[in-house]
Amino acid sequence: MADFGYASVKSGKTDLDIAGNTLSRAISEAEPGFNLCIACGCCVATCSAGRFTRFGFRELIHRIKRGEEKLMIAEAEKCMLCGKCTLVCPRNINTRNIVLLIRKHAVIKGL
Repeated sequence: MADFGYASVKSGKTDLDIAGNTLSRAISEAEPGFNLCIACGCCVATCSAGRFTRFGFRELIHRIKRGEEKLMIAEAEKCMLCGKCTLVCPRNINTRNIVLLIRKHAVIKGL
């Protein structure tokens, strides 16, 4: 058979029922607005850090819910904590507090 340079890709499917979501629960308790996020992208559109890096709060939320701790912490470190995302959020989510909770978790876990 001819080789066209394509290969099958490993599935990126995540079962959220078995994902490590202890941090997600902890953030939900500390910041109830975490569960209100509808991933509209307003935060990403105004992000100062997003202009210089590939940072997006929406991606950060998805990484938390999937239980991807190391990737999530690396993503949270890109945030400049300017607060623009909090100002434009239609659900009034305290995004800065969520980033600070993630950073605090990283320090506690030694990651």
